[in-house]
Amino acid sequence: MAALYHIVPMLGAAIFIIAIVIAALRPAERPPAVLAGIAAAAFTGWSVLAVSTGGITGFWDEHVRNAWSNQIWLDLLCAGALAFAVLAPRARAVGMQLLPWGLLVIATGSVGLLAMATRCFWLEAARAAAIDGEG
Repeated sequence: MAALYHIVPMLGAAIFIIAIVIAALRPAERPPAVLAGIAAAAFTGWSVLAVSTGGITGFWDEHVRNAWSNQIWLDLLCAGALAFAVLAPRARAVGMQLLPWGLLVIATGSVGLLAMATRCFWLEAARAAAIDGEG
């Protein structure tokens, strides 16, 4: 299991870099909801494993250990808040209620954020398909 704890972060970093490059090089179009959904499912699974082995509040000990731990916690909070703020107008535009999604993001972090993005992208695609079907 110890090797897995080294492999998963490296795999995550590789996926992160690939996603950034694809987003930077991709023409301006809607992100595919299925990719966000796969990311949401995979990260939810890993999060379930983390909670089952470390407990529901296991994350807290990791973020109060030292200055680096604090920095990582604050970095996650900044990234989550920014992602929610950027996604919120799009979500609102497709009729999503932000309060329940915001509470989910507060409670689960990226798990909720990825689920919110998946739903938003799916609704945007469905709206675009409906408009294309009318034309």
